[in-house]
Amino acid sequence: MKVLLTALNAKYIHTNLAVRYLKKTVENVIENIEIQEYTINHHSDYIISEIYKKNPEVLCFSCYIWNIEMILQITKTLKKIMPDTMIVLGGPEVSFETKELMEVNDSIDIVLIGEGELIFKELMTCLKENKDYSQILSIAYRTKGEIYINDRGQNPPLEEIPFAYGGEELDGDKIVYYETSRGCPYNCQYCLSSADRGVRYFPIDRVKKELKILIEAEVKQVKFVDRTFNANKDFALEIMKFIMEHNRGKTNFHLEVTADILGDEMLEFLKDAPVGLFQFEIGVQSTNEETLKEIDRRMDFEKLKEKVNIISSYKNIHQHLDLIVGLPKEDYYTFRISFEDVFKLRPEKLQMGFLKLLKGSGLRARAEEFNYVYSDTAPYEVLENDYLSYGAMIRLKGVEEMVEIYWNSRLFNTSIEVIIQNFYANAFRFFEELWKHWEKNGYHHTSHGKNKLYGILLDFYEEKHFQRLQVFKEVLKFDFLKNTRTSSIPSFLNRQQEDNFKNSCHEFLQQEANVAKYLPNYGNIPAKQIIKKVHFENFSYNVVELEVTPTRLNEVDQDQTIVLFDYDLSNKAIDHSKYYIVSL
Repeated sequence: MKVLLTALNAKYIHTNLAVRYLKKTVENVIENIEIQEYTINHHSDYIISEIYKKNPEVLCFSCYIWNIEMILQITKTLKKIMPDTMIVLGGPEVSFETKELMEVNDSIDIVLIGEGELIFKELMTCLKENKDYSQILSIAYRTKGEIYINDRGQNPPLEEIPFAYGGEELDGDKIVYYETSRGCPYNCQYCLSSADRGVRYFPIDRVKKELKILIEAEVKQVKFVDRTFNANKDFALEIMKFIMEHNRGKTNFHLEVTADILGDEMLEFLKDAPVGLFQFEIGVQSTNEETLKEIDRRMDFEKLKEKVNIISSYKNIHQHLDLIVGLPKEDYYTFRISFEDVFKLRPEKLQMGFLKLLKGSGLRARAEEFNYVYSDTAPYEVLENDYLSYGAMIRLKGVEEMVEIYWNSRLFNTSIEVIIQNFYANAFRFFEELWKHWEKNGYHHTSHGKNKLYGILLDFYEEKHFQRLQVFKEVLKFDFLKNTRTSSIPSFLNRQQEDNFKNSCHEFLQQEANVAKYLPNYGNIPAKQIIKKVHFENFSYNVVELEVTPTRLNEVDQDQTIVLFDYDLSNKAIDHSKYYIVSL
């Protein structure tokens, strides 16, 4: 029996954890089993032709909100040209409203409901031995034109689930998804975790053994899919200590944590973490108390602020904070407050997600209560509700785009701080007005290169008639050079260099004392080699002072300032360069 496990990932750099679990679970049962990964950016005709050429007897798809529509289209076509192939679906997107799904798509033969590893093993055993599979718990199946949904079984003991990547030669350029637990201690009503309470943990000795394999493979990033990685504080700390102990400086670990429950021991430990080893995703979602109550989300925002600020002070961990647009009792005004509360923490990334009414979630069941209007097809994104009109949603989409381009890119930080702290009472208003400028000029119709984005921000500054344009140009040039290793800059940025400037830079690097003071990693390297890794720039104002204190825009005097940029950082999780004021 030939079995094909198929994944349609969101991006090429992603790996699918589910199909790997399934393959490992049945390797001793099914000899001829293969994984094939595509992306949603592939044309469906290409995927269909590739699957057809493999001619599987059993074809399995891993289903999520980002790929379900494409999978349903593909399976309908495949059933026409491969009518004898059994098509099996599994995953969170088909584990709810399963009968309705099978009724409208008769290409689906079997659906695995919930955690599928042991169900899949039982099903494959029955198919291989030509036995009746109709009594297997947690499956839906079609026979003689009728659809049957069996009772849900118990979730499998995690110690019986094999290591998903065992024996696999891992691609170091892809994100490796991994988990140490399943379930969540919380009951947030927008999340599927609310449908299955409690947390189960993989044996910690096993977790350490598997993480060591991933570290030694030097994969670029391990992204934990644990819903709340630090739900068990001792378990989380032990794993993170193990990671730090075996760190090779090649792998970054992305963890979804609940910040307000981080303890003193964890915070003390994080202080010494290498830059970029850990990356935190922290779900805030809203700071509006009425909203938090409606979605049954427990959070102490004051404690969260305290912990996030402490971690920020270490300057070694990228923090990614999330908000959700469209939650109950959150109108445009209260969302602005939530946004401002979070932006004041100055996270490396602030993500504005738009609420999706997922199948099986509490909010989907209560959609009529809040007059939710949402897309009929995945990802079921909310269009409007009692608190936000569709027009308001569009405006917030624009704000989200500006935050993504101008804040989350980390390319414009000093410039944005100068604008906000001198001309705006709050950051939300700045991003809102920047979006209006962006839309008015039609920039939303196409994508733009980095140089153009700096030019657009400068145009916005000029259009608003903000004071001290020449100073701001220098700040913009500073941002550009902080984040761009280049000898050329956009023509709209000022550049004042004397004829002998380049020679002076070489002479500076030829002085051992200078290299030892500013560039100790370049010891015993000739100046002609160092100059390729650094950049000197002459500024008309002390831009470094403005980065430290942006409110001094109207006070800073003209003052020739030479800044040395060093781009040779081993990890750029927080900054793209180091920079120093020097004298030539």
